[in-house]
Amino acid sequence: MSAAVSEPPAGIDALVVSCYELGHQPVAAASATAFLRRAGHRVRAVDLAVERLDAAPPGPVRLVAVSVPMHTALRIAVRVADDLRRLAPEAHLCFFGLYAMLNAGHLLRRVCDSVIGGEAESPLSGLADALARREPLERVAGLCLPRRPAGAHLARLPFAVPDRTALPAVDRYAKLEIGDELRVAAAVEASRGCLRHCRHCPIPPVYGGRFFVVPRGIVLEDLRRLVAAGVRHVTFADPDFFNGPRHGLAIVREAHRIWPALTFDVTIKVEHILRHRQRLPELAAAGCLFVVSAVESLSDTVLANLSKGHTRADVDEALRLLREVGIALRPSLLPFTPWERIEDYLELLDWVGREDLVDHVDPVQYSIRLLVPPGSLLLELEALRPHLHALDPATFSFDWAHPDPRMDRLQSEVAEIVALDARSAAPDAHATFARIRSAARDLAGRAGRPSLLPARTRSRPPRLTEPWFC
Repeated sequence: MSAAVSEPPAGIDALVVSCYELGHQPVAAASATAFLRRAGHRVRAVDLAVERLDAAPPGPVRLVAVSVPMHTALRIAVRVADDLRRLAPEAHLCFFGLYAMLNAGHLLRRVCDSVIGGEAESPLSGLADALARREPLERVAGLCLPRRPAGAHLARLPFAVPDRTALPAVDRYAKLEIGDELRVAAAVEASRGCLRHCRHCPIPPVYGGRFFVVPRGIVLEDLRRLVAAGVRHVTFADPDFFNGPRHGLAIVREAHRIWPALTFDVTIKVEHILRHRQRLPELAAAGCLFVVSAVESLSDTVLANLSKGHTRADVDEALRLLREVGIALRPSLLPFTPWERIEDYLELLDWVGREDLVDHVDPVQYSIRLLVPPGSLLLELEALRPHLHALDPATFSFDWAHPDPRMDRLQSEVAEIVALDARSAAPDAHATFARIRSAARDLAGRAGRPSLLPARTRSRPPRLTEPWFC
């Protein structure tokens, strides 16, 4: 007599909520939707970056899954948690993503019913199945519950093509600005996790140096659907595209063969730009317009404390290598840490001006202050302890104070300048840069006018219309 085979659960109604993914149509929500639908569940989605929560269709919901892959998304999600409870009072509320895992203790005490970190889609699908069968949730692998803490789920996923059909159309999101033209853009993933252990990054505490590739066929099918929807530029949202350079290049090579007019951008660490310099010409030939790289600072002391794996000299070499092949560098910065001196900040601004990079740096980058979330590798750093204060539940970060009070004051002033200029009808990166440099020089007691910026030697580089990187 054959053993009984358990019947698949009858599908439940689920709501997937995205809060913010750098101005792109959210990949995390699309992937979660694909997994849940593949398991037979009925999924609706709402993206709070472009629509209101009341845009979510009414109806019975058994599971609300909230994507929080970054700090900004987490703060939005916590603000709307009560509204989600009112919208679906009988539903299980689950937060998933990097910042859900890092803040699991607080979230499970005060905000949600469960948390998933790491490769979250299979546990999320398992959670929906358990709710459908009314089985104990403790049996769901990778699900972190108030009475059953769990680590990040790092088993390899049976990947599915992201299902974007429940989300707002791609043309409602950030565009590529190239010359006077705006092109519809979208984000895709070719890999997840990271091999490196930069101390300030939220990925190492969750992934622990693990790295997963998304199968080539999955990525290309996602691209095919996006191109059919009118997308002409894609951002590879991988933490570092050159964690797996052969995999990434195989995808863009094939994509360029199929859609030769499609352009793209990637994120690559400075050390990987140098290590894989021989691959840069092929990256450019396949349609790469710019590389985002976490330069962070030009202070070798800061870079060493952050375990960045590069030096000031490496930054200059990476810039040279990218310019040689015709790819623009868009540096992301972390200029406010306990170890950045006001002289270092001024040198950073002078470097941006000298290298004609003002149009390559979104002004918000000049105001970024170090976040120290729970679980951060920074908490193991002896050099941080003299500056560290208590955890601030409102910001999900440990407070810290700079040993030079001028730097904390400067950070506030720069943030105010950036916010004010961003609200203007036609923000000008050069005018904002000049005001920031003037404020920094005033606080540093530098007399006289700063040297003039060189005239633009190139046309304004291509950029995305969404400026945030964190």
